[in-house]
Amino acid sequence: MTVRVMLISPGMNAALREARFAGDAPLDDAGLAQARAAAASVPAADRWLRGPSRRCTGTAEALGLRSAAEHALRDWEMGRWAGARLSEVSAGEPDGVAAWLADPSAAPHGGESLLELCARVGTWLDSLHEGTAGRVREMPEPGAHKDGLGRVLGVAEPGVVRAAVVHALALPPQAFWRLDVAPLTVTELSGRSGRWNLRCGRPLVP
Repeated sequence: MTVRVMLISPGMNAALREARFAGDAPLDDAGLAQARAAAASVPAADRWLRGPSRRCTGTAEALGLRSAAEHALRDWEMGRWAGARLSEVSAGEPDGVAAWLADPSAAPHGGESLLELCARVGTWLDSLHEGTAGRVREMPEPGAHKDGLGRVLGVAEPGVVRAAVVHALALPPQAFWRLDVAPLTVTELSGRSGRWNLRCGRPLVP
């Protein structure tokens, strides 16, 4: 069966505006307003989920999604760098930041390496073909498609979306840094038996 995975990046928050490493900051007022305005443009799906962060949770709620938290879609674990500004870490640990950017197996912050992030997200993505997506909750709603396609809609942090694209298209890990995921855009992956096609991010609202 074909699986269609639609990943929505969450709205803006202060941490994103300030170029901070992944933490757990909620949406700011502007991000919340933008997410609410985008609710009418959310595509139909058969299953709904979200990353467990407050930003993803707040976005899912603002979009009107009764989604279940999926631990596999948690944000990139940044260890002791979590919540710090990139400029601060670059000044204090320049060698660590250089290694992190150059070597996908490096984790100088004590969290996940880029390879570990891509493997974790890729394992979840491939599990959808096997019907073993774990904690994805079935919640039929009006407008859900029943044409035999498994449509999974999730709200996931940009790093998770980028990791999903890297895995799905079998890109080299370094391609992760060349991918941009704007807030409140939809990135769609569809495939069968582990072969994925990509529809690049589109905005939910103009």
